[in-house]
Amino acid sequence: IDRALKVYHRCMEEKYHRNPVPPVPQLPSTVRKYFFILTTNYLFMKKCVESNPVVPIPQQWLMSMLALVPQSLMEGKDRELLTEKLLGEIIRDYEMSMRRFMGETLIPKDRLLCSAKTEEEFRGLDFSRPWQNSFIQAKNKILSNLHILHPTMQSVLDFGYAAFSTFLIVDFSRFRLKEPIDCESLKTDVSLSCSKAEEKILNTWYQRVLGVFTQKDALNGVKPDQVDALYNCVATLMSNQVKEVLRRTVEAFVKLFDTEDRNCLPLFKMELTLDEKKMEFYPNFQDLEEAILFVVNRIGQTLQNIQTVRSWLMGGTTTLDTELPDHVIVWATSTLKKSIRDNLEGPKEYFENYVERYGWLVDGTAHAQVERFEAEEHSFDEYT
Repeated sequence: IDRALKVYHRCMEEKYHRNPVPPVPQLPSTVRKYFFILTTNYLFMKKCVESNPVVPIPQQWLMSMLALVPQSLMEGKDRELLTEKLLGEIIRDYEMSMRRFMGETLIPKDRLLCSAKTEEEFRGLDFSRPWQNSFIQAKNKILSNLHILHPTMQSVLDFGYAAFSTFLIVDFSRFRLKEPIDCESLKTDVSLSCSKAEEKILNTWYQRVLGVFTQKDALNGVKPDQVDALYNCVATLMSNQVKEVLRRTVEAFVKLFDTEDRNCLPLFKMELTLDEKKMEFYPNFQDLEEAILFVVNRIGQTLQNIQTVRSWLMGGTTTLDTELPDHVIVWATSTLKKSIRDNLEGPKEYFENYVERYGWLVDGTAHAQVERFEAEEHSFDEYT
């Protein structure tokens, strides 16, 4: 407290002896007149522009956004109210952004004039080019460099959304519905599901993408020196689409082991065995962990040998970069390991209690006690 008071008094003293702030210079009357007129015009034009009706957001966009909300957050008695609030907020943000864009696009010069403070600055402004010329130049530059606007890229986007928006490599919803599964059956089922999913994707989505680029007008408007850039853009887009579905599948699998929601937790078959005078679980905890982590690795191995469009057309061997990012693998592995430890606390405690109570019957302790008792001399009642 003493140190704080000293600092406070020192700051107040420095503030008292500080030089006074110089007054704000007054603009000349001519400049003030220009500034007032231009500010009034700008605010009036901005009000007119922002009061114009805005094209409403397509309903399909809203449904697509709503589909990204986790299903667990959509359940509950207040679900409809929360959904309505969410969509209302999205619509308001969309309309506000559109109005702001219209204002900044249609009246940029008035805003620039309002930022000028002196007559020299007013005179220095260049009004020789209307905003339409700048807009057309920017549009042409975008069309020549940003290949995502090419019609073929739009087709690839549509195909990817239709194929992957609700698709998972493995259907984990049926895991809980089955009887308790053993580790080998889990590996077999997941491997089979991944193979079937890969075959389905290659026969549907991939074939549709290739079909776009086998048409004669696929490269219309693309200059010869930009063909490589367009195909690189296509490869990047396809890679991102495949990586996204792999990532969502891994996340869906990790979510099954959420310790706070055990409704979807898979059931594993484990046996308490006696082998060579030793009791243990089969499979043991390490084997169970390896089987669960195998699922993540198997998903990451799916769709790893897809040729790029250009390689397929030219007979090359270049493949898409569809490998899961390292941070996704690290996150999934660490999260699953922790969840496995937490979920196995009960079986582990049961096993240790069982061994503590009955392990002496099978580990040789009981047999040694019997032999020692028989070798000793005891009374009839003790033998009984």
